[in-house]
Formats: sequence, C-alpha cells, structure tokens
Amino acid sequence: MSEKFIEGRIVGRVDYTDSLFSLRFDAPLDPFVAGQYCRAGLILPGARGAEVAMRPYSMVNAPDQHPHEILLTLVPQAVGGIVSPALHQLRVGDAICIGPRANGFFSMPEVPDAEVLWCLATGTGIGPFMSILHTAAPWQKFRRIVVVHAVRYAAELAYRSAFELLSQKHNGALTYVPFVSREAAPDALSGRIPAAIADGRLEARVGITLTPENSHCMLCGNPQMVTDTMVTLESKGLRKHRRRTPGQITTEAYW
Repeated sequence: MSEKFIEGRIVGRVDYTDSLFSLRFDAPLDPFVAGQYCRAGLILPGARGAEVAMRPYSMVNAPDQHPHEILLTLVPQAVGGIVSPALHQLRVGDAICIGPRANGFFSMPEVPDAEVLWCLATGTGIGPFMSILHTAAPWQKFRRIVVVHAVRYAAELAYRSAFELLSQKHNGALTYVPFVSREAAPDALSGRIPAAIADGRLEARVGITLTPENSHCMLCGNPQMVTDTMVTLESKGLRKHRRRTPGQITTEAYW
C-alpha cells in the first residue's frame, strides 16, 4: 500500500444534493491548524492488488471540535472519479482511511492583520472557512468578516445557517453573501464573484469598499475563480501575499 494512514470511523453524513455531501468521522488525527486539509480515502482494488487511494479534503471542523468533518463533491467514475465515488457509498459505522496529520498554509497564522477579511469561496471551497471562523483568531485579527459562497444551485449553499449563526454570535461582524448561478434564489447575487467585484455589486451588497489599505482576501475553490478573481483584485491594487513580500491575497485552489 502506497500511503500511510490511520483508520477512522464514519459517525455521520449530510447529503445536500445527489453529489454534494459531508462525512463526519472519528479518527486519532494529530493536532491541526484551522484551514488545513487532511487526506481521506479507502482501500480499493488496483493493478497490483488492494491499494489505499486518498485525496486531500479541507477540515470543516475547528481543531477543538469533534467529530472531524470533510465536505465532498461526487466525481462520477465515468469522468475519472476514483476516490469520491467510493467515499459516497460510506454510511455510519463504515471505516475510512485518513492521513495521520493535516497539512497546508491556508490558515490564520499565515495571514496578516487587516480591517476586513474577505472569504471568497466556490463549492466545497467553503469548508476551510467553517473551520477558521469557529476559532478565535480571525475575530481578533479583523474588525469585519465577509463570507462569499458561490454555487450553481441554492441547495449547494452548505453551512449557510452556520454562518448566519456566527453573524449573530459576533453582533453582525460577519456578513454572508451567497451567489447562485443557475437559478433564481432569494437574497442571492447572480453571476460570478470576479464580475461582481469588478462592477461593484459585491461591495454595494456588503456596504464595505474593498481596498489594499483595508482588506485581506482569502480565495478558495475552483481554480478558474481563483485565477479570475486574482486578476480583478490586482486591478484594484491588491497583490498576492507571500512571507517575504506581504500582500492582500491568499489563495487555495480546489479541483
């Protein structure tokens, strides 16, 4: 078997649609930082016999929350899906293979302070923001937080109610903005995130101006969204954040 893993056990799942689902599991993971990802999978038959096949998935739960949780999209075998179809079959009580430690730098220790944090996500890219915003760090670093979640259909707005509860808990310091592209949905903006930044609709909806002086943007999701949003933000004077050259944009691409 090609990868080291520990065995976890499924303790719950939520099916948002036929293809979008979350898995909750118990496993003795090493301590992790909110925003990091783990590797999850199953032992599957392969050319050389049974092998463990694993893929990276962001942790949805905060480090001090249990059980652990990941959010997944089913990629059919007909279009190359290997791990997600197998994980989609799991039910409570089933075993799951988990990498023993989480990884990644999409986290608060890597992000500089600013007045406003913009969390811009598509699809399952919303997962790490759930983990991050259930810790104290972002509320200490930023005065306002904006969560933007873009999906195709309203049923895919996973964790919407949880973000709305966070807004209430923090006295309105969090603003949640859904985008739905393939149907009309109450309270949701239409179209794509970069276009709504370019034409000012997102800033108008939130009531905050997005500038290099007041903002840090964390982008997570579809690589095309990340690329196009980077270009739009750079046209507004923001630049990619690096340890040696601090900036206002932190990215994580999902695909």
